[in-house]
Order: sequence, then C-alpha cells, then structure tokens
Amino acid sequence: MQIQGEPKMSDATYRYELTNRNDFNAFWALFTDNLVNLLILSAICQFVFQMPAEIVFGRIVPGAAIAILAGVAVYTLMAKWAANKHGKDVTALPYGISTPVMFVYLFGVIGPIYWATGDSLLAWQVGIGAGFMGGIVAALGAIVGPFLKRVTPRAGMLGTLCGIALVFIGSVPLATVFEHPLIGFTSLLFILWGLIGRFRLPGNVPAGLVAIGVGTVIAIFLGQSSFNTDGIGFYPPVPYFGDMVVGIQYLFANPELFLVLIPVQIYNFIETMNNVESAEAAGDSYPVAVCQITDGAGTMIGALFGSPFPTTVYIGHPAYKRMDARAGYIIGVALVIAAAAFLGFLSFLAGLIPIAAAAPVLVFVAVSLITNTGYAVKPAHMAAVAFAILPHISAFLITKWGSLMNGLRNVGVEGLPALGDGELTAALLMEGAHYEGHLALSQGAIITGLIWGAIVADVIDGRFKYAGGFAIAAAVMSSIGIIHSYTLQMPQFDGITIGYLIIGAFMLLYPMVAPEEDLEHRVIVPDEPDLLDDDTPAFDRR
Repeated sequence: MQIQGEPKMSDATYRYELTNRNDFNAFWALFTDNLVNLLILSAICQFVFQMPAEIVFGRIVPGAAIAILAGVAVYTLMAKWAANKHGKDVTALPYGISTPVMFVYLFGVIGPIYWATGDSLLAWQVGIGAGFMGGIVAALGAIVGPFLKRVTPRAGMLGTLCGIALVFIGSVPLATVFEHPLIGFTSLLFILWGLIGRFRLPGNVPAGLVAIGVGTVIAIFLGQSSFNTDGIGFYPPVPYFGDMVVGIQYLFANPELFLVLIPVQIYNFIETMNNVESAEAAGDSYPVAVCQITDGAGTMIGALFGSPFPTTVYIGHPAYKRMDARAGYIIGVALVIAAAAFLGFLSFLAGLIPIAAAAPVLVFVAVSLITNTGYAVKPAHMAAVAFAILPHISAFLITKWGSLMNGLRNVGVEGLPALGDGELTAALLMEGAHYEGHLALSQGAIITGLIWGAIVADVIDGRFKYAGGFAIAAAVMSSIGIIHSYTLQMPQFDGITIGYLIIGAFMLLYPMVAPEEDLEHRVIVPDEPDLLDDDTPAFDRR
C-alpha cells in the first residue's frame, strides 16, 4: 500500500506528474483568492481613486496577470525539482498578489498621491515605480531569509500567519457570509461537507466549484448578480517603462514614501519566508532564498507591465496539500487569470460572482492553516502560537476603527476628531478601548507576532540566548520604526524600545547567574495543562 507523500518505488523510477484530479478542487480555492484580490483592487482604483477603465483593466490587471504567470512558471519548475529530488509527490506553492501589502500600496502609496494631486495617472505611475523598487527590497530578503528561517522557531513563523488567517482571511469573509446568508450559507454548506468534512459530492464534483456555482445561481435569482459585457475586449500586456521611470523619479523626489515602502516590503519577504515554512511543516520543502528572489522578480515584472501590487507565495499551502494537489492547480489559475485579464472578462466576473459565494472558500483556507499549525508545532509551543496571533487582533481593530471614522464622515458627520486625537484617545481609554496600545501592536503586526512567538517558544525550550537575541532585534526595529511606528525614523529610546532591551538583557544575563537547580526543573502552574515534563532542563545552562 502506498502511503501519501512517501517515495514511489525508487528515486530512479519516480516521475512527478504535474497534474491530477485533485488539482481541480484546489484550483477553485486558489482562483477564488486571486479573483477576490483582483476584484477588490480594481474596484478601489476605479471608484475611489477615479482611475479610468483603460488604466485599471488595460494596464493594472494585465500587468498583475503577467506577474502571476511569471511566478507560477518558476514555482511549477520548483515543484518538479523538489519532487524529483525527494522522490515523492509535492504540492506546488500557491502564488499571487499579497493581500495585506495590496491594501498598504492602495492606501499608503497610491491613495496619498491621488488625494494630494487629484491626478490618477500620476498615482498609477508612482504605484508601479513603488512596486518595482519594492520588488528589489523583497528580492534582497534572500540574503537574510535562510538565516532567519534557521534561527526562528516554527511556532513564531506559523503563529503570525495564523493571526492573519484568523482575522483577515477567516473572520472578514465569514462576516460577508452572514451579511448575505441565503447565498453565503448555501456556499458554506458545500465547503463544510466537501473540504472540511471531506465527504464526496455526487460524481466527485469539486466542492469549491459547487459552492461558487450554487451561490452565483442563487444570487442571480435574488437579483444580486449582473451580466455586464461592456468591458470585454482585448487588453494585451505592454511594458510601461517610461511611466515607471516617472514614478521612480517622483519617489526619489519625495523620499518620505520610502518610509511606507521599505517596511511593508520587509513584511512581504518575511511573509514569503513564513509561508515557505508553512509548506515545510506540511511536508514539502522549498529553498526560501529562491522563493524570495522569485517573489521580488515577479513584483518587478508586474510593475514593468503596469501592476503596482507585490506578489508573494500565498498563505494556505497546507490546505492544498490536504487536497493532494500537485502543480496543475497553480498552472490553471495562472492561465485562467491571464485569459480573464487579457480578454476583459474580469469586469464581467465582478458583476456575475457575488463575494458571499466565494467567501466560504477563504474561510476554509484560514481554518486549514490554523489546524495544520496545531499539528506542525509541539503542544508546548501552542502558547507561542497564541501569543503570535495577538498583534493581528490589534491590527484588525485599528483597521476597523479607521473604517468606522471614515464611514461617519461619509454620511456627513462633521467635527469628528481624528483617531489619535488626545481627547478621543482618553475617552476611548475610559471605555476600555486601548487605542495607543493597539496602534503600537498593529504597526508591523506580522513582524511583531513572529518576534513574540519566537521569544515565547525559545523561553519554553530554555533557549535564553535566542530569546534575548530576538528581544534585542525587536528593540532595534522598534527604535528605527520598522515595528510599533507608522514610519521609519532616527533611532530613539522610547518606552517600548527600552522594554525590549530589559527583556533581552534579562534573557542573556540572568541564566548566567541563576542557581543551577532552577534551570534543571520546571515549576507547576495550577490550572494549566501539563505540556512540559517537570524535569525538562533548559537548553541554555551554564
């Protein structure tokens, strides 16, 4: 009997098949993720930043498709290489536009240019200039990526991904399901049955396809779906070198924009590293440095062809691994997205498929990632995973508080103080809403979650030198504004930075003078699960 994931016969006779039947099911999950991102960015660019359809559907969307095609070509070859190297079937890494970074580019780069100048063309030019420069930063992550992967506990890397999955990939789509229950619940039913419960549907039809299809049919009957063919045409990808140069020149003339660009691209290459680690935890090993170079190069290619938005290895590989997908699902997504982009079908799909029909697929991806993390880390490290999730809850709160204030202004409420106003912050604190603390945690949340997950995991293992090293690194990043700050800054010693230094100094110094017996045995904590042997010594002992 063949055990899934084990080598078939011998390495000499093994041959990796790029596709199998299970790729079809995985295709719908990844296609939905990419499609939702493209629909969101298209709507915001067209209706918020007043970009004409010629820019949105004639330049940005085809450019994004080119970036996806380029990255998928590399990750398909990488999957074949990994499978042949290890003599077993592997699931190719999912790839597409980075969702969190997409929003930062929309509202941290493109938006401020448009609001300051009213020039949507310039906003797009600066966007693709920022995308190209950001791709360089992301590719440079290959220099430090392998080292970070080697020293960072898996609980820290996977835990911070769980935070993103929980609040943004899981809870937001689930809220959409409850806003449109007739569509959403019906689609969710098939996800529960076929992808979470893993029961077959008649004819073994992919559950993701049925979920989206049934949800769309219901939306049509409810009048919540439309057939608009006005945007269908031919939009060939064209390089926009001159426009990109204009954008880069604007960036160097206004260097404050780099204060947004550099931290978010640091986030992006760490996201790649974390997602590669997630794949390894699921049983598929890929070279992290090559992945980071690929993501950076894909972003640069997309920028050259008109898309400002960075690409990355996607979160959710464990879900596709559970489906027993190969590489066919990413090939299919790349080809379909490209066809839809080049032929103008994206605007048609935007009206046809309701978000509530696709949202349950994203809920499944989030649940699968969190579940897989529980199996991939040792039980004692679940405390580190939980700690790494917390900054993302703060990021979610800050995002939604900002949305609330914007909503109030949009309905005509006048005289509202801005978030961060002293009196408003004090009033929120009186109501139990700790705005300043949540704001600090939200800024650089993925890095903060990774660091705290690593510190907690290293303390649990008694690796005090590593824990102290992460705390000192956090102090440096906090001091210059990579985390806990909106922008980069000259080094400063605020309370958070000093707090990290205190933790780092204790972890590095106290174990050197602590009584030996205190490091040999663990204490019993009442009402806590006994996940550690009382006689498990610290790794770092004198």
